[in-house]
Amino acid sequence: MHGMADITSPTSRPSGRDKDGSGGFSANARVTGPTRNRYASAASNVSPAAYQLEKLMPSRSTVFLLLVFSFSAFSTKGSQESETERTLVLDGGNLFDGRGGPVQTDPRIVVTGEAIVCVGNAESCPAPDGARRIELDNGSWILPGLVDAHVHFGQTGWFDGRPSSLDFPELFPYEQTMARQKSQPERYFRAYLCSGVTAVFDTGGYPWSLDFKAAAEHNPRAPHVAAAGPRITHAPPAALNLSAEQQYLLLSDEEAGRAAVRFMAAFGADAIKVWFLRVREQEREAIDSRVAAVADEAAARGLPLIVHATSLREAKVALHAGAHLLVHGVDDQLVDEEFLSLAREKGTIYTPTLLVSDGYRRMFEAVKRVSKPELDDPNRCVDEGTRQMILSSPELYNHPSVRAFDQDLKAYRERLDAVYVRKVENLRRVHEAGIPIALGTDAGNPGTLHGPSIYAELEAMQAAGIEPAELLVMATRNGARAMGREDIGTIAAGNVADIIIVSKNPLEDVKHLRHISHVMRAGKLHRIEELARP
Repeated sequence: MHGMADITSPTSRPSGRDKDGSGGFSANARVTGPTRNRYASAASNVSPAAYQLEKLMPSRSTVFLLLVFSFSAFSTKGSQESETERTLVLDGGNLFDGRGGPVQTDPRIVVTGEAIVCVGNAESCPAPDGARRIELDNGSWILPGLVDAHVHFGQTGWFDGRPSSLDFPELFPYEQTMARQKSQPERYFRAYLCSGVTAVFDTGGYPWSLDFKAAAEHNPRAPHVAAAGPRITHAPPAALNLSAEQQYLLLSDEEAGRAAVRFMAAFGADAIKVWFLRVREQEREAIDSRVAAVADEAAARGLPLIVHATSLREAKVALHAGAHLLVHGVDDQLVDEEFLSLAREKGTIYTPTLLVSDGYRRMFEAVKRVSKPELDDPNRCVDEGTRQMILSSPELYNHPSVRAFDQDLKAYRERLDAVYVRKVENLRRVHEAGIPIALGTDAGNPGTLHGPSIYAELEAMQAAGIEPAELLVMATRNGARAMGREDIGTIAAGNVADIIIVSKNPLEDVKHLRHISHVMRAGKLHRIEELARP
């Protein structure tokens, strides 16, 4: 292992390494932090309007059984480990605990089961008898696992998951693509862990995304998952709704919005998502009232409101409604003092999501053979199927959908460049105003891959002028808070043992996060080579 040595004493050495060779320890203990769980049944409170929504959605028990079946092979090693709690001690290196304080040199971290039980030094955290010890060298950096606060498991990273942008129905039927997304999330789980991401927030998707949380929570080979479920919107895109189930629910009036909230609360959503596109002037009053009704119903049920609003006017409406999280930055104009004051007053978390549009541009250019497809995956975390899909994009050049795509890509790039300038300036203003910021990639959109896209997003935020130490807090503690979690995102006693180890100092440059060597998820230590694509 690079940068570490296993110094388990001969008298207390475990009988053998884990079957996967990682030497990690079992995740048998329950998490000691305040994990939120809204999977309690509330079916008796569902209104007739919500019942109409329920008919569009599959049985939760059916989906969950399918998930358990599909995850079983992926998580067998963790589930079959000994019932005896094991303890792992990390000694040495440099600790950044995610709270923004000074770095601790030569720390000791004691992990038992899934939980961190002590953080300090050799004197304050004595190693229990029989504990396995890992010694890190002075060049190793210990951080909390990263959090991506804006992902979509209902999207693939390519056009087959977003046919509203470019459609190849006879080659990649959307129904089949979504069936695969529902039944095979483990490829993305692996990509996230391999990239150092130990928690993700699915901020809008099909109802089945809600079941990923329970399936992943105690799985040491999956990130924590929070999920909002279907989005509520005045403008649902027909191409992204299936006939049997929907991921966009029509906000036709105030009662429809309230019914949707009641239904999603009954289904265990972690938040209520409003997809709030720019509204025509003659419709603003009516739709603003509907959004306020959604927010009121969500607040009554203790659910945070999260909002997609890239235009300043709609973002202000969202803030007035009490939005907990803005999943995109404002990009149509520069934010003003009213916006900043509202965001501070409401305690809203701002996720700039700088690069997702550039992912679309790169994929459009790839299929039009303007440029070669790119795959920014330094640790080989992306699964082979997704990798081949991206790299083979130019082969679709003669497809009728590509031929019919008459977008002037040069002009498109110029428009995106202008929008990007506003995004960056707004990020600076929000940061200077002291508004909390979380990292989010919008992973799943074409060109924005689940897992490694987090690196480029962090680097873009750094280029905007934010210091690495602040960025690391945004990518850990703040992301956890966006998800509604206080038991992850920092390295502290009582928290879940989600830790990454990198071999270069990320406080000098966040690019050094690409040099990740180990990931611990729920107390289970993995070498990156074991998580990488074969």
